[in-house]
Amino acid sequence: MNDELSPEDELRLNVLFNTELKAVRIDESSMTLWALTPQGEASVPLKPNERSDRYLKRVRELLSGHALGSPGGYPVHLTRWTRQSQAGLSAQHLAQLLLIAEEEAVVAVVHSPALTDELARYAWWCMPTIENARLMLMRDVVRQGSMGRTLAEFLVEHLAFLHEDDTGILDTVAVMLHSGVLTDAERLAIWKRGSSRNSYYVAFLELQPDDLPNPRAARADHAQAPRLAGNPYALMLEKALSGKGQTFLAAAATILDRPENQEVVNHTLNALAQWCAPLRQADEAMRKLAREDLLKAASRFETDCAALDALAASDADSVRPIFLKTTAIGSLMRRKIQPVVAPLLDAIAVLRRQS
Repeated sequence: MNDELSPEDELRLNVLFNTELKAVRIDESSMTLWALTPQGEASVPLKPNERSDRYLKRVRELLSGHALGSPGGYPVHLTRWTRQSQAGLSAQHLAQLLLIAEEEAVVAVVHSPALTDELARYAWWCMPTIENARLMLMRDVVRQGSMGRTLAEFLVEHLAFLHEDDTGILDTVAVMLHSGVLTDAERLAIWKRGSSRNSYYVAFLELQPDDLPNPRAARADHAQAPRLAGNPYALMLEKALSGKGQTFLAAAATILDRPENQEVVNHTLNALAQWCAPLRQADEAMRKLAREDLLKAASRFETDCAALDALAASDADSVRPIFLKTTAIGSLMRRKIQPVVAPLLDAIAVLRRQS
């Protein structure tokens, strides 16, 4: 076994080390080392003098020795350590991790609370993946910086590549909405994807329940709902019968009618519970008095109040006993949760009826 790099590669790498390196990556398919410098990209075609995997290991050891002073390389096998133990590292140390051409080291940088907008740009150059884009866009310093739009545009463009990964869709849309960097057109385009894959709706219900794209018309009797200050039923009726409320309820029904996995169910039920907060936060005695006052003012809304009660009584805990006993997804999962979901769909249907 040869313990040295080819003379040509060793010379080129030593020349490279005399430049101001920002990040390094290796394209193993073409055996090319790429470096990012203030002047742009530089490439070093590698000329192995032994088996490629062994040669690349020695290249990375050389990089690690230069950047970290540790020729043993980065402990890529310690994935949990990599992703959880970077809290104490400074931005300077994180920058060094981007110089050793190890993907797991890039992931460590992406996970670090010390990540900066500049480091995010270099990490993105090293490893532009959906997962890294999601993680970095969760950082305030990144989404408010120059990389915010770059990462959001990438995620919008690559949503289609998630195909049937409903949890991935849910997480990706949630990060994009939370970032606040999407344009109205992008939000609408993502929302419209829900017509073919309802998991696209879930994050909207969780994060922007009162500002959903493409709102529906209010229920015909919306104006007749009593306005009673401090009354949780009056507040919920006003919300449910409005155009925004009808849009929320329609999307919730679409999801609950055919959820694909347990994460989608849990998030949707919690979104419903959060939407029903005025009723859930009122104690039983207060709710009883509030309901009596509202029905005295407008008895025609009695079935609507009962429907609101049904929605307010459910959250992810409602299906927990079922999910603790099964890992089912798809149609089998839907059959198992029907006793919980069917009453909710009935309640939503009541609130969406047109008088």
